[in-house]
Amino acid sequence: MLDYIDLMIASFIALVVTFFATFFVKKLAIKLNIVDFPNQRKIHKVVTPRAGGLAIFIGVAAGLLYLKPEHIHLFEISLGAIVILITGLLDDRYDIRPTVKLAGQIIAATFLISSGLIIERVTLPFFGMVELGPLSVLITILWVVGVTNAINLIDGLDGLATGVSTIALITMFIMSIIDSQLIVAYLSIVIIGANLGFLYHNFYPAKIYMGDTGSNFLGYMIAVISMLGLFKNVALLSFVIPILILAVPIFDTLFAIIRRAKTNHGIMRPDNKHIHYQLIRAGFSHRQAVIIIYCFSAVFGLLAILFARASLFVSLLV
Repeated sequence: MLDYIDLMIASFIALVVTFFATFFVKKLAIKLNIVDFPNQRKIHKVVTPRAGGLAIFIGVAAGLLYLKPEHIHLFEISLGAIVILITGLLDDRYDIRPTVKLAGQIIAATFLISSGLIIERVTLPFFGMVELGPLSVLITILWVVGVTNAINLIDGLDGLATGVSTIALITMFIMSIIDSQLIVAYLSIVIIGANLGFLYHNFYPAKIYMGDTGSNFLGYMIAVISMLGLFKNVALLSFVIPILILAVPIFDTLFAIIRRAKTNHGIMRPDNKHIHYQLIRAGFSHRQAVIIIYCFSAVFGLLAILFARASLFVSLLV
């Protein structure tokens, strides 16, 4: 049974711990030279510490320590999160090769699979419930890696990935309350709190970036939470719901892959043609571009909730 007071306390703990931990992480990042240098592709003009995701991780851990959740997959989820965190830290410090980052993400997904947390079935238009069978493992890896990188790729403006991931998590939290999914509510609410604590430091003009440490961790956790809740939803077209919630980062990533493939740019190589850069070039200010994307994310989140309720009603009639 959900205890709303405990959920709010846990979220507040995560917020406060992350807020203060960010000061420490900022000093540590500067000391260890974990900083982001300006270049032609990037918008910021000054050297800025990164790896702020470490503070988010600390805040999330503090919130979960208060809640003390129990779940069959929690140990493996935690192991995967640690692998993702370490991989992100190494990339923020040493700019490791994309293949090494990909290997870390696959290892994290493998921990989930070993625990039995797998996307075993989805509901699709005209096909209904589809059992994935042997494809379950591949689909699970693709989902975890895809969402992790989608959040990473949208982390191009101050506060953008933090806000977009928070909006997605709020949507998931609301749906978990409606469906009484305890572990989804626990994980969502503490990450929301941690993100809000970090956003104070990360919104324009950012004093610290979350880096791959943060974007990969958030992407991984969002992928995990969706597997714990959204893919298990009895509603029709359950596969559509997480895609709606994450529509902005997912489609931005898909367009980036298509764009880079067509121009032989290299799929793994970064560019400055993502949606947030296009808004800046269209004449919007940094803040305006971020808020516009926030609004789109919120609209898609609301649509996901309405779609889930409507399709559940139809599925019950059927």
